[in-house]
Amino acid sequence: MAIGNGGTGSGLVVSFGEMLIDFVPSEAGVSLAEASAFLKAPGGAPANVAIAVARLGGRAAFVSKLGDDEFGHMLAAILREKGVSDAGVVFDAGARTALAFVTLRADGEREFMFYRNPSADMLLTAAELNVNLIRNGAIFHYGSISLIAEPCRSAHLKAMELAKESGALLSYDPNLRLPLWPSPEEARKQILSIWDKADIVKVSGAELEFLTGHDSVEDEVALRLWRPSLKLLLVTLGDMGCKYFTKDFRGIVGSFTVKQVDTTGAGDAFVGALLHGIIEDQSALQDEKKLRQVLRFANACGAITATKKGAIPSLPSASEVMEFLEKA
Repeated sequence: MAIGNGGTGSGLVVSFGEMLIDFVPSEAGVSLAEASAFLKAPGGAPANVAIAVARLGGRAAFVSKLGDDEFGHMLAAILREKGVSDAGVVFDAGARTALAFVTLRADGEREFMFYRNPSADMLLTAAELNVNLIRNGAIFHYGSISLIAEPCRSAHLKAMELAKESGALLSYDPNLRLPLWPSPEEARKQILSIWDKADIVKVSGAELEFLTGHDSVEDEVALRLWRPSLKLLLVTLGDMGCKYFTKDFRGIVGSFTVKQVDTTGAGDAFVGALLHGIIEDQSALQDEKKLRQVLRFANACGAITATKKGAIPSLPSASEVMEFLEKA
């Protein structure tokens, strides 16, 4: 299978949602208030996924709205520099690019404080969508943060509709950020409101527990999130690997033991690698052996990303992943 060979597949992954600046304390294991200095790092899960695809040699485009400010133009330039088309990005003169202050605890996990009231990404309208770009996608990928507020919610739903009509696979990683939602109940309701539109859904163990209300990641709990419309449901379990469910088979693919420095972007690296693998060979969705190969590669991408600071700088190239797998 042509995974990690520089991307022979010509299919385009179109990623939709937020891109922002993360401000990360220059020393790990401190609270935001204790931090003496911050490093700025480009972020936003859907943007990370697009860049992860491009890093592996695939074709990717990003759809969003950024502030017509220095940070917004810096982010668009990063997309281009990383090989991602920014043809779907528009700018808002009246709203700022979103910011997030992210503190890394001593265990490498993250805490967030967001500045977006409203930020430019929340103000994207359906009329501003690059319709041709969305229609050209083989996979349309999105999260749930763009469902929180109008007009972005309507733009998100319209973009999904356009992609579906054009025959794209729809890929959904809810990427739960509870501090951004009015309430946990609203988050659960809205995240699940578009569940049955997706072909591929990826959740973390914590998201599985939140969405089902069950303090467990056992298969019978995961299957509460199964819908007949799905082709693939994935539950990522960090260093325990990931579970996969299709209508015909299910299983778990183990992870790789690495020294974690920063888990930011590890899930996005996993998703980018998964989508890249599926674009290269869509039969992986029906062939368990091929799917396990794709997931092993995706687990390796996530593991490598967690060994370095910052999401985008840590996303690996195909050759890095192949080298990692040869040593594993």
